[in-house]
Amino acid sequence: MDTTAQSIPEPRIPAGEPTAPVRDPGYKWIALSNTTIAMFMAAVNGSIILISLPAIFNGINLDPLTSFQYLLWILMGYGIVTATLLLSFGRLSDIYGRVRLYNIGFAIFTAGSILLFLTPDTGDAGAIELIVFRIIQAVGAAFIFSNSAAILTDAFPPDERGKALGLNQVAALSGQFIGLLIGGILAVFHWRYVFLISVPFGVVGTIWAFLKLKEPAYEKRSRKIDIWGNLSFIGGLTLFLVGITYALLPYRSASMGWGDPWVITALFCGILLLVAFPIIETRVEDPMFRMDLFKIRNFAFGNAAGFISALARGGVMIVLIILLQGIWLPLHGYSFESTPFWAGVFMLPLTIGFVVMGPLSGIISDKYGARWISTLGMVLVGIAFLILAILPYNFEYLPFALALLIMGLGNGMFSSPNAAAIMNSVSPEERGVTSGMMSTLVNSGFVLSMGMFFTIIIVGLTGAFPPMLSTALSAANATPLVPAMSAIPPTGALFAAFLGYNPIHIILAGLPPALLASVAPATLAYLTGAVWFPTTLAQAFMPSLALSFYIGAGISFIAALLCALRGDRYVEEIDGTGRDGESSTDPQEVSGENVK
Repeated sequence: MDTTAQSIPEPRIPAGEPTAPVRDPGYKWIALSNTTIAMFMAAVNGSIILISLPAIFNGINLDPLTSFQYLLWILMGYGIVTATLLLSFGRLSDIYGRVRLYNIGFAIFTAGSILLFLTPDTGDAGAIELIVFRIIQAVGAAFIFSNSAAILTDAFPPDERGKALGLNQVAALSGQFIGLLIGGILAVFHWRYVFLISVPFGVVGTIWAFLKLKEPAYEKRSRKIDIWGNLSFIGGLTLFLVGITYALLPYRSASMGWGDPWVITALFCGILLLVAFPIIETRVEDPMFRMDLFKIRNFAFGNAAGFISALARGGVMIVLIILLQGIWLPLHGYSFESTPFWAGVFMLPLTIGFVVMGPLSGIISDKYGARWISTLGMVLVGIAFLILAILPYNFEYLPFALALLIMGLGNGMFSSPNAAAIMNSVSPEERGVTSGMMSTLVNSGFVLSMGMFFTIIIVGLTGAFPPMLSTALSAANATPLVPAMSAIPPTGALFAAFLGYNPIHIILAGLPPALLASVAPATLAYLTGAVWFPTTLAQAFMPSLALSFYIGAGISFIAALLCALRGDRYVEEIDGTGRDGESSTDPQEVSGENVK
């Protein structure tokens, strides 16, 4: 079949072709190894926080039951900043040099790590300093994320990009789960070591990047900073994501803040600015993002699938940590103090699946295209969600591990082929902004996913936890404690589970001695043991958790459909200047993606 005759021509961008592409055999491995270190370091730093928050909060003397707002900002502030800056940094990189800005980002990220290690204060001031220093890190991470894929695409020929991007993404996702293990180990010694671990990698990687990475030579043309596009995009996305974050906090007597006028205003203004963004981009002289790139089928469907898949899986790690640390591990004999480390151990099948399939899928997509392997990957992720949804709270580990392995394999089959297809679909001069846009959508999906999963679970807990708590106290012959114990807020119970500790000790310590004397000592010992609180929380937690998994499955199947609609393979040849040439039917010249 003549694929050329049936293909829709892709829009060509006339200026900015590379005159000296950096594609010698030695350099491409330098680019891959340096960007892989950067992605691994950024990923480790993101997940290491998840597992070591108990030690961090104890280290700066924060009360876990009254510090939910700090938890949200430490968790979500990093993602909000990276999501809002990625697209702008991608365009700036196309103007000023993607290697140059990548190097600057590496240095900023390292400086943020050092500041986090040196956090001087405790209490609320210490928490605010941690949030600010994390934001500094996020600025550096935005430079790294927005340029890594573009640097690899510049360095590798089309028939090796899937493999390179696959290895890069394997490092990123592996870092997320290795961070859980490292955080669990380091937090045992001192919470500051959690941040110190990134510093040597950052220092060595920064120096190496400045010395070894090369900027491809381009025929330059004058570009202007898209002020209105930047303002509408950054302002709109910031307002929207901050509104989502504050909606998760209690407002007056409500357990969540969706009725807060500030939240409503932020969400409305954010959506308004985001709607205005594509309109502005079609009217400015030099837009930060070329809307005509969406005419490329692989670009449009690949980015849509990437966003939808991130929306499905972004909050999964957090809810799985809550399930393991707050419920399953204590019920299986693990002390609350040890649950952060063991939660990382028991989630290893997810890492193994991705590590095995990530590079392999990149190689397969380089040869056969991304369409069907990415589609199958998201189908497997959906199946894994369905398995997790039907498991009881006191599940056997084997089916749980199998579900995590399937999810890891599916994400590995999707991520690198999808990224390679998107990057191959654009001209060299648009790779910086394309990398930025791809990362922006994924990071935005992650933040929205955390908000979505938290909302589902908190709404479910708000209705189910108080009556379940009362029933469980009565069944334990502790009815006199019902009025006092009902003061435990659902968000406090959720926070306790996330941090892997039993809050009953703290609650009972604050009760009058006369009230405690009215309850048998054996009953008090039972309430503060390893069974009562996890079981009580599980009864209220599991229905909303199952609902979130069912929603995740549905979203994953939508992403699979988008992958299937991306089109067939793009056939291109490389001319003498390094520019991807016109379509070809020669199977020896196949690379990338296109549509029929």
